[in-house]
Amino acid sequence: MNLLSATEMRDLEAAAIASGHTTGLEMMERAGAGVVDAVLSRWPELNNGPRRAVILCGPGNNGGDGYVIARLLAQRYWDVRVFGMGACDDMPPDAAANRRRWEGIGAVAPLEIASDEGADLVVDAIFGTGLSRGFAPPDRVGALFHGLFADGFWGHGKEHLPYVVAVDVPSGLDADSGKILWTDSQWCGDIAAHLTVTFHQPKLGHVLADGPGQCGALEVVDIGLTDRSKGLPLVRLPDPILAEPSLSKTVMDAHKFDHGHALILTGGLGRTGAARLAAQGALRIGAGLVSLGAPGAAMMECAAQITGLMLRRCEGADGLRDALEDDRINALCVGPGFGIGDAQVAVVQTALDIAANRGRKVSVVLDADALSNFSGRADDLVLRLADAAVITPHGGEFARIFPDLAARLAERATHGPAFSKVDAAREAAGRAQCVVVLKGADTVVAGPDGKVAVHAAAYGRAAPWLATAGSGDVLAGFITGLLARGFEPFWAAQAGVYLHVEAARGFGPGLIAEDLPDQLPVVLRQIEANTP
Repeated sequence: MNLLSATEMRDLEAAAIASGHTTGLEMMERAGAGVVDAVLSRWPELNNGPRRAVILCGPGNNGGDGYVIARLLAQRYWDVRVFGMGACDDMPPDAAANRRRWEGIGAVAPLEIASDEGADLVVDAIFGTGLSRGFAPPDRVGALFHGLFADGFWGHGKEHLPYVVAVDVPSGLDADSGKILWTDSQWCGDIAAHLTVTFHQPKLGHVLADGPGQCGALEVVDIGLTDRSKGLPLVRLPDPILAEPSLSKTVMDAHKFDHGHALILTGGLGRTGAARLAAQGALRIGAGLVSLGAPGAAMMECAAQITGLMLRRCEGADGLRDALEDDRINALCVGPGFGIGDAQVAVVQTALDIAANRGRKVSVVLDADALSNFSGRADDLVLRLADAAVITPHGGEFARIFPDLAARLAERATHGPAFSKVDAAREAAGRAQCVVVLKGADTVVAGPDGKVAVHAAAYGRAAPWLATAGSGDVLAGFITGLLARGFEPFWAAQAGVYLHVEAARGFGPGLIAEDLPDQLPVVLRQIEANTP
C-alpha cells in the first residue's frame, strides 16, 4: 500500500465515479459495512446480544458514512442513537440520501446534546479527510471524547466503557500531516479513537506526527477502488533482497573488497562507543571490510573493544585525507560520538570535498555531531553536500541545519493541509542535494530528485524499544554498510531504516543498541526464508 493525501483520495473516488466503475452511494455503503465488520472483528464480544451505539455524524460525506453505520447496526437489532450536525438539505447528495434513509428508521438529535450514557460503541463520523480548518467541537462533545479515550483506553474510571471508533480519521486530525488542527481559540486534541477505519489505502496523517496516537489501531477496508498506484510508498524492504550476496554488484567468488570497505571515524578517548556501534552495524549488514579511524589517544580504547573490525590511526582532516588515499574505501561515516569543535568541522568539510571529486566515488553518511557542528553555519554544510551523501538527523539536528523548515514544522496547525514532516524532508533534500533521513517513529526518507518514502514504526510495526542510546548510531552504520556494498543512497537509506526496525521488533523489550547488529542475521534469514 501507498500513503494517500486527502486530495489524491478524492481524485481516485471522482475518477472511479466518472468512469462508471462505481457510484458514490455504493462506496458509502461499502465504507459503512467495512466499519461495522472491522468493529465486530476487533471486539467479538459485541456480537453477543443487542448492544447500544452512539453515532456522531457531521455535515459531509463522513457523516454520510455514519448514517450507513447507524442503519446497519440497527438491522442487527442494536439500540442506535444518532447525533448530527447541520441540516439534511445542506449535505452532499449521497450523504443526504443516507441521512434520509436513517430518518426513516430513527431520529437525528443535535450533536450538541450528545451523550454516551450506556453505550457500548461510539462512532466518530463528524469530519474525515475533507477537514481543512480547525474544528471546535461543542463543549459537551469535546468533553465526551476526552473522557471516553482517557477512561476507555486505559481501563480506568467508569464501570461501563464504550469503544471509540473513528471513520476515516479522528475528527480534527489533518489527513495530510498528522497534526491536530487548532481553531483560533482552542485545541481539538481531545478527540481520539481506539480504532480508526479508513478506506482503500492509509492516509499520510495516519502515520505522521500525532496520527498514530489519535487513531489507536488502524484498519483499511476496500470500497471498490482499484487504482493503488497513487501516493507515497511506505518503506518496506526493496527488491532485491539483501540476503543474497549476488545483489551487491558482486559474484559468488568475490573478494571481501568487492563487498566494499567502510571507514567509520571515532571521537576521542572515552567517546568511541558510538562509532563502534555504527561500525558493527556496517559489518553485520554486509560490508566486506569495516575500519575504525581513531585519533591516537583513542587507539588503545578501540583496540581493546574490537575483533572483526580493522583499526587505523586517523588524526583530523589531514589524517582523513591520508586514509582516503586507499581507493578501496568507498563509504565513510562521520558523526557518532565525534565531538564538537573546529577540528571536527574541518574533517566533515574534507570528507565532503573528497566525495564531491567525481574522479573518486566515496559515499558519505553524516550523523549526530557531524551535523551539530554546523549549527549557526548550516549554509557551509549544505553547499558541500552532494548526491553521494546521506544525512540522518533527528528533530534537534534537523533544526540546527534547516532552522526555517523546523520552525514551520513546529508551528501550530490551524488549516490543512498543514506543513508536514514529508514536506520538510523533501525540501531539505532538494536544498542539500542529498538523501535526508529525518528520523523518528515516523521516519521520512527524501531524495534530491523529489522522491520520498515514509517508514512508520507504528501500529503493528511499533518499536518503542528503539528509544535507547546508540540506536541511531547503528542505523547510520547500516546505511554506511549498504553504501559500501554499492547500493544507491536512497535505496540504502530505505533498506537501512526498514531493517533497523525489524531488528528491534525481532528482539523486543529489553533492547539496547548493542543488540541491533546481532539481531540482523536473524532478520535476514527470515526474509530469505519468506522470499519465493
